[in-house]
Amino acid sequence: MDIEVIHRPSYSLAIAKLAPNEHIRAEAGAMVSMSGGVNVETKAEGGFLKSLGRAVLGGESFFQNFFVAPANGGEVTLAPELPGDIIVIEMTGNKMMVQAGSYMASETGIDLTAKVSMKAFMSAEGISMLEATGSGTLLVSSYGAIFEKNLGTGEKYVVDTTHLVAFDATIDVQPKPIGGFKSTLFSGEGFVVELTGPGKVYIQTRSPQALINWIIPQLPKPPSSPNH
Repeated sequence: MDIEVIHRPSYSLAIAKLAPNEHIRAEAGAMVSMSGGVNVETKAEGGFLKSLGRAVLGGESFFQNFFVAPANGGEVTLAPELPGDIIVIEMTGNKMMVQAGSYMASETGIDLTAKVSMKAFMSAEGISMLEATGSGTLLVSSYGAIFEKNLGTGEKYVVDTTHLVAFDATIDVQPKPIGGFKSTLFSGEGFVVELTGPGKVYIQTRSPQALINWIIPQLPKPPSSPNH
């Protein structure tokens, strides 16, 4: 499989060139276009309970689409829901933690499981993340551009949780206050975590939660009921 990402970082589009009979698995709604002859299979990968766990705990859709190239190969283009970037991660048996909503697509050699753990709880604004394991290509998306940070052994780095996209499972995660008590409450920085290497972390330059917080006050208010 050959994947090219164009129009980075604001309006990224992944072009997946599939070999004959090759598969790519994608989140529902990620497909933009595909060549003629490509077959689409929609299914709950891993069975009902595993799919339910990914949907409820991991923030992904219950059903996912599998695109299968015909005998002469094919092409599928994919894009994220929000304006932003796509990063292509080549996995070789390692584990990667992916924030809810950031998974976009992968080769069939990648297994996805919703993990309820202290690491997931401390690094996400929820109780779970997706754990990607196996070998193959993994595509994750962001809101805004993706900033990659390589952490050496013992190196520490503080990240706002709404900006986390994915990180190596070798990284240790600990919640951390911003300054003192007053700063933690009023700094506007939200929840942060201290990451300790070794490993790589992918950070998005914009926060979906900040976007939501900006939109809500702009919504028209319903008219007040007249007094009787």
